[in-house]
Amino acid sequence: MNGDVMGTQTPAVRLTDPYEALSSLEEAVPGLAALRRAEPARIDWAAAEGRLETVLPQDFKLLAELYPDLQFGDYMTLHTPLPGEEEAWAEAAVEEGEDVADLIDLADLGAVLAPYPAPGGLLTWGSSNQGDTFLWTTEGTGPEAWKVTVASRSGDWWHYTAGAVQFTADLISGALAPWGLPRVRPEVVAFGQTPHASDELAGG
Repeated sequence: MNGDVMGTQTPAVRLTDPYEALSSLEEAVPGLAALRRAEPARIDWAAAEGRLETVLPQDFKLLAELYPDLQFGDYMTLHTPLPGEEEAWAEAAVEEGEDVADLIDLADLGAVLAPYPAPGGLLTWGSSNQGDTFLWTTEGTGPEAWKVTVASRSGDWWHYTAGAVQFTADLISGALAPWGLPRVRPEVVAFGQTPHASDELAGG
């Protein structure tokens, strides 16, 4: 396998506004909006980005601030940091580069792909409980131009020229072809909420 046979899907419209991207995810998953935090989390992005040595995409940051950890369709989890754990989260993301390198070697894609922090390298933002990995290709004019790269457990690698939040929305809604991936049900569960958060959300 080589870079010439890595497929690329392109959405009809790339949602560059983070709020539009988040709205598309909330539309794709009807129960999601009810899980919004009563107040946005105060995440120290400077600490996380300082450890990573890169700015992160705004759609991902908005999702992390407004929602707790989420799992979609009993399948897909987005790896977002929690307040107070930003540097540990970033450190874990860097360490995951070793696993990404193993996946690249297994797929014989070392000539065209590399883990972050190599220039344009792959940085993990999500995973599935079936062994699929969701990454950013950190190339272009900045994080808002990064595309999503999928490493499926079946060995299929492909790109989607949108951000992580739009990719998740389009995967769940069926707007993209799930090459090598299962269909993801429009269901969501939240983790890491404080005991009173559900009451606050229900009352708000």
